[in-house]
Amino acid sequence: MPRNNKTSLIQKIASQAYATFTHCSTSAIGENKAFLEQQAELVTLLSDIRAADLKIAPPEKVSISSLQSSAVPPVTYMHICETDVFSMGVFLLKSGASIPLHDHPGMNGMLKVLYGKVNIRCYDKLDKAVSAESDTERQFDPPLLPFQGDDVRKAVLRSSGQFSDQSGPCILTPLKDNLHEIDAVDGPAAFLDILAPPYDPDNGRDCHYYRVLQTAGKKSEQSSEDETWLLEIPQPDDFWCGGEPYPGPEVSV
Repeated sequence: MPRNNKTSLIQKIASQAYATFTHCSTSAIGENKAFLEQQAELVTLLSDIRAADLKIAPPEKVSISSLQSSAVPPVTYMHICETDVFSMGVFLLKSGASIPLHDHPGMNGMLKVLYGKVNIRCYDKLDKAVSAESDTERQFDPPLLPFQGDDVRKAVLRSSGQFSDQSGPCILTPLKDNLHEIDAVDGPAAFLDILAPPYDPDNGRDCHYYRVLQTAGKKSEQSSEDETWLLEIPQPDDFWCGGEPYPGPEVSV
């Protein structure tokens, strides 16, 4: 049931997100005790949020034909608030929908499932662009086109898991788990999403999409998992995000 506190839980989350990310920097996150304490408080608040707190619920059953309609976006977004420090909103995935592999340049993020289940696979980039032609033994299937060589990135699969409304938040940083792909499992799903700072192409924080090419044979010194080759691609044709109104408590920051 929705809580009857004078200050809504989502307002507390917004205020704590602002306090957490106002003074954080990429280089100091792992060593900044104050940041880690603020982040822990934000994680605690996020762990308690439920769909009912935002006055949202799983959609009623709809026909398969309507889900497959080209006019129906596979994912929609409810905007809650945005400042220079962070943005917050709710992503709603229809049954079988996916958010393709993408990055968050220089950004922190927290994702908390509100209903349904999602599979999340998180990657780390290991270096900047590398030329596929520099490795003559590397074979991609299908082969890369000549102009795609500069769009190859070496990465590592850092984590893969299933999250539900009973799970804690999934966390990404500028340096760890920064690329991820999200798949709805066994029905529709929704999650609260916090990004700090928000996407901003004018300040080098544009969203880039990737496709997994193949797993390399050797191990990375940064991880026990296999290295992976990623190809930067345009936004996939079968993915787009619509908008819908946010019905929950008003938030101000």
